[in-house]
Amino acid sequence: METKPKVAFVCVHNSCRSQIAEALGRHLAADVFNSYSAGTETKPRINPDAVRLMKEIYGIDMEQTQCSKLLSELPPVDVVITMGCNVQCPTLPCCRREDWGLEDPTGQSDEVFREVIARIHARILDLKAQLEAGL
Repeated sequence: METKPKVAFVCVHNSCRSQIAEALGRHLAADVFNSYSAGTETKPRINPDAVRLMKEIYGIDMEQTQCSKLLSELPPVDVVITMGCNVQCPTLPCCRREDWGLEDPTGQSDEVFREVIARIHARILDLKAQLEAGL
């Protein structure tokens, strides 16, 4: 039985972009890869604007299924995706590493959040297609 690759979405606080990516990875690509998220630090809760908009757009309640986690809490992963916060994760071995270069929408308008969510959605679908194709 072949196991699905494990993908870790990483940013500093694991409270916004990486949480959105984990939720969308589970929502859009669970048949191809397992999604995790973590940070080098944690926040007591997931960004409330991210939580609200993910409920509004996808009906996903991230507060019910996810929490802010440290890198040390992740299982061994195959792919590491950093969100664009210039975080280096030398302690996280993987076969593949990408940086998605996404701006942190924290404290900005819903329009900015929606744009970041849409970009993450597109990147998840692209990653899913690449992993399905064995790239």
